[in-house]
Amino acid sequence: MEALDTLMLSRIQFGANIAFHILFPTINIALCWFLVYFRLRHSAAKGTADAQHWEEAYYLWTKVFALSFALGVVSGITMSFQFGTNWPGYMERVGNIAGPLLGYEVLTAFFLEATFLGIMLFGRGRVSDKVHLAATLMVAAGTTLSAFWILSLNSWMQTPTGFSVVNGRYHAQDWVAIVFNPSFPYRLAHKLLASTLTASFLIAGLSAFQLLRGTANGGTHRALKTGVIAAAVAIPLQILAGDMHGLNTLEHQPAKIAAIEGIWHTEKSAPLTLFGWPNEKEARTDYAIQVPKLASLILAHDLDAELKGLDEFPNAHPPVLPVFWGFRIMVGMGVLMLAVAWWSAFTLWRRRGAGRTDATPFSRWQLRLLAAMTFSGWLATIAGWIVTEVGRQPFIVYGQVRTADVVAPHPPAMVLSTLVAYLVVYVFLLSAYVLVLMYMARHPAMPTPATPQSPKAAVPIGGPA
Repeated sequence: MEALDTLMLSRIQFGANIAFHILFPTINIALCWFLVYFRLRHSAAKGTADAQHWEEAYYLWTKVFALSFALGVVSGITMSFQFGTNWPGYMERVGNIAGPLLGYEVLTAFFLEATFLGIMLFGRGRVSDKVHLAATLMVAAGTTLSAFWILSLNSWMQTPTGFSVVNGRYHAQDWVAIVFNPSFPYRLAHKLLASTLTASFLIAGLSAFQLLRGTANGGTHRALKTGVIAAAVAIPLQILAGDMHGLNTLEHQPAKIAAIEGIWHTEKSAPLTLFGWPNEKEARTDYAIQVPKLASLILAHDLDAELKGLDEFPNAHPPVLPVFWGFRIMVGMGVLMLAVAWWSAFTLWRRRGAGRTDATPFSRWQLRLLAAMTFSGWLATIAGWIVTEVGRQPFIVYGQVRTADVVAPHPPAMVLSTLVAYLVVYVFLLSAYVLVLMYMARHPAMPTPATPQSPKAAVPIGGPA
């Protein structure tokens, strides 16, 4: 086990910050597109009883989006401070590349979200339906743009290209190569689909919880079906994107792949280790359950392919245990999501002729299963983040800058004390977030009719005379 020195404590602290932060953008990137869909369905059904139900769905999930957005912004600011407090060498070395990419995210995505978020949250009944829909669409575009720029920077740190090094500092030579670096398309697709799955299961799970508690309305049924169908469509696409991402990682980060699969020595026709316990001291996987040749087939699409082992990367490969098990937790959650989403979608399809749009086709134990999967996307996201970020170690910029070279020389006790403080605050905030979601599900406030005031009826800014 690695010693809890300043480097390790700083890594754990940053990991705790980014793990907390990533939970909320992972929801909101896709959730806002669900809100766009709810708004479109409301507009299409205008003048019918169904319009009110889509309005109810939009009303509840807009509140969830606002809550998640607030926590995402606050935790993101805290995380950005750590570049200066814990990792000053990072911006000193690669700030000429990281700074502009972070600036583009603020200038395009964050400003777009901030400009239209107020209209989206408070404009109903004060602006026309078309303007309100347009505002929701702009916020959704902003969340996706934010993911674009942040993932571009993260991907560049994984597969750096388009730069030159002058006196130890990294300078941009080709911004197109930097932004669209070799792993970026795969990471972007993987993240957008992960967000879709996270939001889908959150919507389906919280809606199932409402049905179980007897607090459902017409919007609950429509949200539940939307979440189930979206998850059923997204999960096979995520499996395909994950396979392509794996092939890209094998090409550019073979040490990470070796850690993921527990391949200790270079070999042909490598077996796939389903489960086991990595033993780094002895360079073996204890209690391994393996399938012969399957790792070579999955990773290289060739039964006889040679895969590099960890022995090829002395002092330059990640810790095996967290990467090995993080990957298996992520894949295991993906398989569970596939089974639940397809089974639920099949149930919807089989009972599609029931005729009642206000009734659920699911049994109570199916609803309990969906409710239990409410935050399954979070678990898969955190496991995948561990694979990606811990798997990059011992580098902060893969193959270029070592993490140990950019950490601030604080006393370990100081870093430990702030780490404990962060963890206490984050446990409190996360618990409060979940409790608020449960409260909103149990007490779904009904939207009031959207009837814009006429100019004559409006109250003057200075208040009533």
